[in-house]
Amino acid sequence: MFESSCEKANKLIDYNISSPKYKFLRYLSLHKSIVLHGSNNKQINSFEPREQTLFNGKKTTAVFATKDPIWSSFYATLDKKKIIGDIRNGSISTNNKKMFHFYSLTKPTLLNDPWISGMIYLLPEDSFSHIAGDDTIQFNEWISMTAVTPIVKIEIEPSDFYFRNKVASHRSNESIIRSWLFYKLRTLYK
Repeated sequence: MFESSCEKANKLIDYNISSPKYKFLRYLSLHKSIVLHGSNNKQINSFEPREQTLFNGKKTTAVFATKDPIWSSFYATLDKKKIIGDIRNGSISTNNKKMFHFYSLTKPTLLNDPWISGMIYLLPEDSFSHIAGDDTIQFNEWISMTAVTPIVKIEIEPSDFYFRNKVASHRSNESIIRSWLFYKLRTLYK
């Protein structure tokens, strides 16, 4: 399915199996030299570096991607035009390889029905570098300092975002540390 889609003119994966898309994308990210980028824009032919902030707060001009299909699904299905305030999110792994996901939106954003269909772009890993955290915590953040052309893409629906029902709500003036610490409690009964 992956190889045949790469040869098509529209480079779109025609996904027709019953397994969740994130499992298929996880398999590809582990067995192919690719990274993933989620976007609401379904017609991107080239990704250009732009100024953004790394997980550690440092500014950089780069194309961002990840090996995590769930994190990229969040960005593919979150309608950025409906964001009121800020968003907080992350895909973190510990040195014993446990994954931790964190997704939080302001209450006005959640009430604004911010979900939309989008696209996950599969990009060539060789033009990206993994941005490592410290020895115990790693963010699944990859950057490229040069323009990148997608290899192939797959359409994603809001129902494909695995943690859609586990998105917390935070106040914009709250510290990100507080949002992160209270994430599990805030999503416990969702």
